[in-house]
Amino acid sequence: MEDRKLNRLKVVLAEKDKTGRWLSEKIGKSNCTVSKYLNQKVQPDLKTLNQIADILEVDVKDLLVSNKI
Repeated sequence: MEDRKLNRLKVVLAEKDKTGRWLSEKIGKSNCTVSKYLNQKVQPDLKTLNQIADILEVDVKDLLVSNKI
């Protein structure tokens, strides 16, 4: 159950050695909004999620946690 709480966006940013501030500049969202994504208070819409995946050069699936156990 603990694995389901894993924030894939935060993990991918760390793997790419990028920050939330960097991402906010790239996607044109406020640092506050991206912080909410990273702290799982808000989820990005699908358009933004695809934009994030493109910028980070990953498949959008890499930013999601499967609901299958």
